[in-house]
Amino acid sequence: MANEKVLVIDDEVKILNLVTSYLEKEGYEIFTAQDGISGLQIARTKKPDIIVLDIMLPEMDGIELLSQLRRESNVYVIMLTARTEETDKIVGLSVGADDYVTKPFSPRELTARIKAALRRLSLTGKQIDRNTLRFKHITIDLGSRKIWVNKQAIDLTAMEFDLLTALAEHPGLVFSREQLLEKVWGHDYFGELRVVDVHIGHIRQKLGDDKYIATVRGVGYRFEDDWE
Repeated sequence: MANEKVLVIDDEVKILNLVTSYLEKEGYEIFTAQDGISGLQIARTKKPDIIVLDIMLPEMDGIELLSQLRRESNVYVIMLTARTEETDKIVGLSVGADDYVTKPFSPRELTARIKAALRRLSLTGKQIDRNTLRFKHITIDLGSRKIWVNKQAIDLTAMEFDLLTALAEHPGLVFSREQLLEKVWGHDYFGELRVVDVHIGHIRQKLGDDKYIATVRGVGYRFEDDWE
């Protein structure tokens, strides 16, 4: 049985109970909160492996909660958004969400997303590689999962690090969005391609320059930085 910790933050009791029942069957340790302030407090004290976070919350909305959380944690976050609110999806991903699920959703779909994410995180932790990718401006330590740009440490979320590494391991090679989704999110991911674009934009912002990840129109993305 799995023993990973999952925090679900949603103000709708029916959703909390339904999601909790599905996740407990998978053996996860579940924590819940119905408002943003208590959700942030539980996230800080319980240190969950993954957080399911609704955008519309009392006391503190999901965007503000995630913004505060990202100042201190890279925990994997799946945001819950209304199906019609495209802006919420983009803002949530831009603030630092790793993925999103639209309401109304199937609890089986959400459970599958959580299982896939935790499986990837588990494999990443087990398959530690102390090799380092060294380029002219960027250094990526695959073991410690740290990155430096011009010798300055850059803080990336787990998903951002994996996405950048997927590109940097094959500099000059163009990857389609579909290929990146499969490499980073896994072959069982069934979300939208747009999630790749938003994460790429966030990585570029943190790297401080667009030149390291080139957009190949109509195809995808390519990492560009000369080897040392």
